[in-house]
Amino acid sequence: MGNIRITKQFNFEAGHALYGYDGKCRNVHGHSYKLSVTVIGRPITDVGHVKLGMVIDFGDLKKIVKEEIVDKFDHATVFNKNTPHIELAKELIDRGHNVILADYQPTSENMVIDFAKKIKARLPENVKLHSLRLQETDTSYAEWFASENE
Repeated sequence: MGNIRITKQFNFEAGHALYGYDGKCRNVHGHSYKLSVTVIGRPITDVGHVKLGMVIDFGDLKKIVKEEIVDKFDHATVFNKNTPHIELAKELIDRGHNVILADYQPTSENMVIDFAKKIKARLPENVKLHSLRLQETDTSYAEWFASENE
């Protein structure tokens, strides 16, 4: 039996600001993100296994992505911790807001790289991350493919 890819989709709301950017996105704003996570592996063939026929249980994949990405980023504001936005971030944190201070400029491109690292670290040994697609708007998204990042 060959490899099979399966995909699970997730949604979350998050705000960010791009420090130093020369357009409107330098201002704090938000997006309704859509994250598609595709993994690849061989379906389980052991007839005695409770997950017979599955590459990974969609519920198990959901748990990983929810814990690593959705629960942390949903309704958070993401700032690059190495910018003057740190002052705004501290003020928001003091007021009880969910703020993520990232080691990177919080573009869709950098976020999808970060998400790939976090998800890959949690997948079972027999399942590999194939690709991620992070859609920021109806017409804009960033993609990450394992084959291009090995």
